[in-house]
Amino acid sequence: MIAMRSSGPLRPLAFVLDDEIAVGTMVCNQLMINGMEAWQFSDPHKFLKEFRVSRPKLIVLDLALGKSDAIEVIRKLEVMRFTGRILLISGRDKRTLDEIENIGRSHGLHMLQSLQKPFRAADLKNRLLAATRPVLGENLTAASPAGERPSIELADALREGWLEVWYQPKINLQSLSICGAEALIRARHPEHGMIAPADLLPPPGDPLYRPLSAFVLRRAMEDWAFFAERGLPLKLAINVPASVLNTPEFVDVFRQTVPSGHSFPGLFIEVTEDEVIADWKGVSEAMAQLKLYNASISIDDFGTAHSSLSRVKNFPFSEIKLDRSFVASCANDPIKRGICHTVVDLAHRFNASACAEGVETIDDLRCLVGLGFDTAQGFLFAKPMSRSDFCGLVLSRKLEPESSATSQQGAKTEVHSAWLSTL
Repeated sequence: MIAMRSSGPLRPLAFVLDDEIAVGTMVCNQLMINGMEAWQFSDPHKFLKEFRVSRPKLIVLDLALGKSDAIEVIRKLEVMRFTGRILLISGRDKRTLDEIENIGRSHGLHMLQSLQKPFRAADLKNRLLAATRPVLGENLTAASPAGERPSIELADALREGWLEVWYQPKINLQSLSICGAEALIRARHPEHGMIAPADLLPPPGDPLYRPLSAFVLRRAMEDWAFFAERGLPLKLAINVPASVLNTPEFVDVFRQTVPSGHSFPGLFIEVTEDEVIADWKGVSEAMAQLKLYNASISIDDFGTAHSSLSRVKNFPFSEIKLDRSFVASCANDPIKRGICHTVVDLAHRFNASACAEGVETIDDLRCLVGLGFDTAQGFLFAKPMSRSDFCGLVLSRKLEPESSATSQQGAKTEVHSAWLSTL
């Protein structure tokens, strides 16, 4: 083991396991440049021995390790309950990297987007930036001791008034403007700080989703009025479970809450694809009723439930949101790129819009623009944020996209880069 220590304040610890010493040294140097302390290993046994003593925040892992390999290490890291990030690097083909990356996820590990050797220092830096972002379900503050993930009861959060609605911007890929946002639930606990949905929401079908959905709808419509007063009549989206959507109570709340004036652009109701397929008749009937009050349905997490085209063709959807698992690395993966192209074509043939979820790299963004996606969301643009932060972001970007818009595809993606760099 070679420890590359930095002077000054304590830095996050990274382990690099690669049997090519020169490559491991190069990766460690780049980690140091980007503010981490890096320990280099070429022997998996020494790596695991040190891991039991010093838990790193990041592991950079080669696929082939002499008498061992990445899959064997992944299995052991699961047993040892590693909660940091893992970045796979290898000279093997991209498909092999993706397969082992998915194996890591299936073992409950937090896998970053893999890197194929040789790679640029900038590519590694982008992965390190991703390593600092919250994992889904991870506590969003440092209020709790390391290793703990506080969870709270939704019933308590509803009763005590801890719930908040945050917004993640949706980007129009033609005008480069913020055209809307998805409303996402958070809870601000007086002791534990901000609680993520994974540590708050009950299992699917729980009756508490009824008051929760009503809360999100009312708050989103209050916030829409707040935005509209400031000249931002954006189209918002809320998530509603199918078990709530087709209840008379929700329709009544919707009818009483949603504005009826011409200035209101409507509301997207996002229902996951698996729920659409499981209750096709009930969701279709509910949406036909809610369309009377200016609601549109968005099929969320599309591609994860193997839906039948015979059902989709009769479903009254206005948007397809392609799941992030197909969006990530679409620029470099021909299969994912083909799936993206198919989904855009499907949406447009039904006069619906196509939205890409989980956009995290400029290369993927350029690919999505070229394929004809209408909108996109993802950490590349912005994380979910409070109402005031979101309003400030939209106001700061309000006039620039229009003046920057161009019909030239190459220039348009370059404008994207310049615009995003200032967010």
